[in-house]
Amino acid sequence: MFSRFAARSVLRPTLGSRLTVIRLLSKETKSAIEGAIGSAPVVLFMKGTPEFPQCGFSRASIQILGQQGVDPSKFAAYNVLEHPELREGIKEYSEWPTIPQLYINKEFIGGCDILTNMAQSGELAELLEKEKVLIPEEE
Repeated sequence: MFSRFAARSVLRPTLGSRLTVIRLLSKETKSAIEGAIGSAPVVLFMKGTPEFPQCGFSRASIQILGQQGVDPSKFAAYNVLEHPELREGIKEYSEWPTIPQLYINKEFIGGCDILTNMAQSGELAELLEKEKVLIPEEE
């Protein structure tokens, strides 16, 4: 899905003599990211997979979502380590510098720190229930 997409970088002068790099997300990468975000109600861009997370923050995010009771049929995860253009593109798309990144119903929620705070305050449980992405309770 992401293998042929890339972002461009542009050097622009800033005040003084320093140059800053401004990345320009390609239309193809943006479209692929939007497709991924729309692939399920709960989408996590992470390092590794839910079965084999490759960093502690990704592992913690998966654990939090599991503890909250997110329905696996309403969940998709994307391994940014397999696609360098996705790894950089998602940061630019969300304007958030770290991974993992969580989206619920196409809305960017945040990274592991935000997820942890929301879980501790109860806000995440409320949001997941409101968005109807939890495993249905048996009657």
